[in-house]
Amino acid sequence: MLKALVTDVDGTITDRRRRINTAAVEAVRTLVDAGIEVVLASGNTVCFMDGLCKMVGTDGTIIGENGGVYRRGFSGTLRIPGDQKTCLAAFEVLNDYFAGKGVELELFGAQYRFADVAFARTIDPEEARAVIRDRHLPVRLLDTGFAIHIQAPGVSKGTALVELAREMGLSPSEMMAVGDSENDIEMLEVAGIGVAVRNAPEQARTAADWVTGGAYGDGFVEAIKKYYPDLFSR
Repeated sequence: MLKALVTDVDGTITDRRRRINTAAVEAVRTLVDAGIEVVLASGNTVCFMDGLCKMVGTDGTIIGENGGVYRRGFSGTLRIPGDQKTCLAAFEVLNDYFAGKGVELELFGAQYRFADVAFARTIDPEEARAVIRDRHLPVRLLDTGFAIHIQAPGVSKGTALVELAREMGLSPSEMMAVGDSENDIEMLEVAGIGVAVRNAPEQARTAADWVTGGAYGDGFVEAIKKYYPDLFSR
């Protein structure tokens, strides 16, 4: 049996309006109660993730800021492989560019972030990527469908999963990952089993080993029952 589960949050254990799927929470708690470690992985901040872990019922092991931070358990040391200084410098370039076009970029929770930069989806991500390429900025841009993130190169949920697995005494091959967005692709690729829920874009579905029939949280529950059948046949 797979020894750990890493799951994205928004769009994976929620619905399209970011409301938590209660059946997904029950599935997570079934895994936890059976001794399967569950890691919540998101583009969100550590403080958001801590509250979510408490309410869902996990032990506080997280991947946050799209891999820019990760931690083993509530009492573990927060690791910060991301580079926020570089991301902020790139954001200023983008902000100046779009200000010249009459668009002001709205930062999300900058005071609570350690590694990346997130802002509202008020611009075309592809235009922002073109600016990054043209200015040779040493960052990459991620569109999660809920926000746009600037991240240091070489940092992803996948790289965080590998490092976190080492701290957990596991191999990535012993872990299952579930996601729905382009920021989940590396995570789906390095996990032993990668699952994309049906609402995921084509790139994420291609990276996955299996794509669910159901979307959002319903797809997540479908995946958990498929790969942990013994826990749900009792």
